[in-house]
Amino acid sequence: MKKMNILSSKRSLIASGLMLITLLVINHFGHFKNINPLQPLSGFPRHIGHWYGETGRFDQKIYDILGVDDFFLCNYKSHDGKQIQLYIGYYNNQREGDLIHSPKNCMPGSGWNIIHTSIKELTVPGRDSGKTNIIKMILKKGNQKQVVLYWFQSRGRIISSEYRQKIYLVLDAILKHRTDGSFVRLIAPVVQTEAETTGYMGDFAQQLFPILEEYLPEA
Repeated sequence: MKKMNILSSKRSLIASGLMLITLLVINHFGHFKNINPLQPLSGFPRHIGHWYGETGRFDQKIYDILGVDDFFLCNYKSHDGKQIQLYIGYYNNQREGDLIHSPKNCMPGSGWNIIHTSIKELTVPGRDSGKTNIIKMILKKGNQKQVVLYWFQSRGRIISSEYRQKIYLVLDAILKHRTDGSFVRLIAPVVQTEAETTGYMGDFAQQLFPILEEYLPEA
C-alpha cells in the first residue's frame, strides 16, 4: 500500500508539472494556428458496420466546461441489443481553460469509481505498424459496471497516455504552432462479462479509425 501511495504521488507530481509547463508554453507563445476538422462532426456516420446510432447532447454546462469547438455524441445499438456510446470532442486551438480533459478526472465526479486502467492493443489497417494502443478503463457504481476505451487523436498521432498527450502538445505548440486535437471515447455497460464487452467495443473501434481520418486533421 505504501508503494502504491508513493507511485500515485509521483504520478500526480508529474501530471502537475506537465500541466504547468503546458500552460506556460501556451501562454508564452500565445498565437497558434486555428485548425478546423476536415468536415463538421455533425456529419459523422450514424451507421457503422452493423451498429445504428441516435445522436444526443450533454447538458450545455458540460460543453462550456469542456471548451470544445466541435463534438459528436451518439448512442449506437447492434441488432442483438448491445450498446456503445461514442463521444468525440474536437479543439481547433487548445488554450488555457480549453484543454482536453482526461476521463480520469471527470468520471469520479459523476459517481463512477475507476477500478482498473490498462492499455489495449488494436489492429488498425493502414497505419505504419498496423497496430495502435488505446486506454481501457473499468468503472463501477453500485452494481453497475462499464468499460471505457479512449485515446487522444491529435495532429496525426493516436496517443494512449495523458503524459505523452501533454508532451506532444508542448512540442507541437513550439515547433508547429499547432495545438488542435481531439479526444475519442467509447463507453458500454457490462451486461454479461467484461471480456465480451471489451471484445465488441474493440471491433467497433477498429471500424472507427478509418472514418475518423476523414474528419480529424493529420500532422
